[in-house]
Amino acid sequence: MYGQVKASILLIKISRGVDFWFFFGGQRSVVPIIAAKLLNKKVIIVMAGSAIRDSSFSQDNFLEVIKMLSSTCLSLADKIVIYSPNLIPEWDLESYRHKIVIAHRHFLDFETFTVTTPISNRSPLIGYIGRLSGEKGIQHFAKALPAIFIDRQDLHVLIGGDGELKDSIAVSLQEEELTARVDLPGWISHDDLPKYLNQLHLLVLPSYTEGLPNIMLEAMACGTPVLATPVGAIPDVIINGKTGFFMDNNSPECIAENVIQALNSPDLEQIAEAGRRFVEKNFTFGSVVERWKEVLEEI
Repeated sequence: MYGQVKASILLIKISRGVDFWFFFGGQRSVVPIIAAKLLNKKVIIVMAGSAIRDSSFSQDNFLEVIKMLSSTCLSLADKIVIYSPNLIPEWDLESYRHKIVIAHRHFLDFETFTVTTPISNRSPLIGYIGRLSGEKGIQHFAKALPAIFIDRQDLHVLIGGDGELKDSIAVSLQEEELTARVDLPGWISHDDLPKYLNQLHLLVLPSYTEGLPNIMLEAMACGTPVLATPVGAIPDVIINGKTGFFMDNNSPECIAENVIQALNSPDLEQIAEAGRRFVEKNFTFGSVVERWKEVLEEI
């Protein structure tokens, strides 16, 4: 709340020359949003995820407070920008449908995120890169590893990232005696991502909830196929068996079964190439600018 009060004071000071206030995330920013509305400014919330769903899966003690804040902020907003129509039912936004606008803000530097090592030349390595928290389903991926290793004796795994589940995952790997085959490098900087993504045969995203994950697009640009749960805007990008792979749920059993199927797919290289072409066509800077121009004109 202290941070929100400071932001509100700054907002008030510079609001004279402002017509619209955009809040990226914004589902908890109730104080500055109220300040903007009192100054008769339009408020646009750009949702990258659902604060309520994230807090639910993380068992946040302040869940009820977050629900109240989110409801207030979304009710006050003049427009709500989300990445995909699929997110309206998933994030329980039906009551706000009349003010929802669809646009994403994802674009890639295709000189940085590109194929430097063809998938046929990569070592047998799969992985997860992202936040190590409950809503990402990473705990289930860790539990799926013994079954995966039984089928693939040559396979190694990368789990890159940081978060509240990092210690428990490390303990689980020690208990299962898997530490020799699983690398936990901690948080991976954005500059280092292309190097890691060009080592993987498969990126696994077993999330309960997502918006439009950057790491999925970056992996595909690097020629790395993605296996994901069909949540958020992911089905707008992945077509199962064509530009990537879906798994029905993120149970350890389902993850293990689908990882093995994906790795054994005779079309793995073609699927990786199709995914790369898809993101190169649809996630350029120019395409994002054009869509946001339309959004601003609509607002």
